[in-house]
Amino acid sequence: MQNGDMTSDADCSQQAFERALGTGADPSGTPWHELAPERLRRQRSSVKWTRYPDDVLPLFVAEMDFRVAPEIRDELVRRVEASDTGYLAGPGPLESAFAGFARDRWAWEVPAGHLHLATDVATGIVESLRVARPAGGRLALSTPCYPGFFEMLQEVDFEVVELPLRLDPVASLDLARIEREFSSEAGIDAFILCNPHNPHGVPFAADELRKLAELAAEHDVFVVSDEIHAPLVHRGASFTPFAPIAAEAGALSVTTTSASKGWNLAGTKCSVIVAADERAARLLEQLPPEVATRTSILGLHANVAAFSNARDWLDRTVAQIEANQALLVALIKERIPEATYVPGTAGYLAWLDLRDPALALGEDPSTRLLRDAKVALNSGRDFGLGGAGFARLNLACSPETIVRAVDRIAAVVDGGAAQEGIRS
Repeated sequence: MQNGDMTSDADCSQQAFERALGTGADPSGTPWHELAPERLRRQRSSVKWTRYPDDVLPLFVAEMDFRVAPEIRDELVRRVEASDTGYLAGPGPLESAFAGFARDRWAWEVPAGHLHLATDVATGIVESLRVARPAGGRLALSTPCYPGFFEMLQEVDFEVVELPLRLDPVASLDLARIEREFSSEAGIDAFILCNPHNPHGVPFAADELRKLAELAAEHDVFVVSDEIHAPLVHRGASFTPFAPIAAEAGALSVTTTSASKGWNLAGTKCSVIVAADERAARLLEQLPPEVATRTSILGLHANVAAFSNARDWLDRTVAQIEANQALLVALIKERIPEATYVPGTAGYLAWLDLRDPALALGEDPSTRLLRDAKVALNSGRDFGLGGAGFARLNLACSPETIVRAVDRIAAVVDGGAAQEGIRS
């Protein structure tokens, strides 16, 4: 109890748990007990469920435990029953589906002909860099950021320059440092913007995006904006697409995104690359035809169904993520008060600061927690400068799974063996 508050931390976490349980089902109406990790491990075959032994809670890779939206499931079934499994040459119905979603949710008017297909966002980033900066050069990232950026950039000839974010405590772009690097003698040829940011879960403010666009235009920096988490912006928060701002400032830019994170469709393999203006659109016309051909037709129709017909499922998912996030905040306060967690306002990834010496989790907390707590998290070291001592946790799961994970982590921090006690 603190400051005369008669509600204990345990009471607060219990109340948060009950709110997260909600109606007792996930956004698709699946009862929570059917999403127990032991059950999902027998049903699913992705890396999330096959990388670690059966006694490990997998909260690392950004895949949801929630069942896919019925509208998407039914569309995929229809396509398979029709044997509609051939090759693609272009976006077809996905162009209008994405444009409608962007207009309705973000007031972004996507011009016709500005949208191209790619297998996934990583492919969209790499192929965009190849056509816009074929000679390579120096590429900047605001770190700590999605580890996949470092992996995909091995495919192109760039020197990676890490520019740490400002934390006060919410993450923001260090525009002064970005300006210094853009205007330096070596300069910067390309910049990957991750908005909303992974792992902090922060959608950047319009003013900082406008300044970034102005700097990019002034110094001829090509900006690729990865906006894959944008559909998952929380209620009361706002998301600003970079493309309209870039077009206004005269910055060369494309946006890469997909329904894959918002609707849990990563394995269906379809994304879009959107040109910010006519200059970028002409560049994207140079994409090899195989960039579209390698995209999955099932993924395309899953994306169309998501953006057009599964918006209610998305809204329920965001509400559940918010409830799970509040549960994690309460549990950390009760069970692991030495840990620091600043909740984001987009996505379902929690960035945990586990550097406090009192936690005694070492330089890479994820390694210790995997070994002793049997909880698999992402190592902060993989996210670049500023990530050491942090770990990323996936909140898109049953509330019971979150409780189990925190119970196990707390037991290790307290010097005991991993244990759990699910509330009911």
